[in-house]
Amino acid sequence: MKSSGDETVMGIGEIAQRFGLATHVLRHWESMGLLAPTRAEGDRRRYGPDDLYRIAVILRAKNAGFSLDDIREMITTGDPAVRRGVLRRRQADLTERIARAQAALGLIECALGCDHEDFTGCAHFQAAVAERIGMDPAVRS
Repeated sequence: MKSSGDETVMGIGEIAQRFGLATHVLRHWESMGLLAPTRAEGDRRRYGPDDLYRIAVILRAKNAGFSLDDIREMITTGDPAVRRGVLRRRQADLTERIARAQAALGLIECALGCDHEDFTGCAHFQAAVAERIGMDPAVRS
């Protein structure tokens, strides 16, 4: 780590190592407009505290499931309505995924609690499958 005045400045390799990223990831983010490191001698990228913060924000957003395009839109817009729109889309997607995961968990818990040797013989399981294919469970019996 090198110091330039009061600001700590790091090269791309140091930043990549610090965040556990490949250098090509940082270059890609820069090409997408997510990062804008300063340039020093020999056109080398130099990352300061603001860049560190931006990288941490990008990583948090990626962990929350945002695409890089969504992250760029939220970071670059000055319009709070645009930002809220991106957040609402992600919220709706997560709500749907959570509902599907809860349904899957319910099915697994039902199968684990079933006394049948083969859980596919369980009436609750058969009803869930019949519902999925739009069939009356009584028709199969």
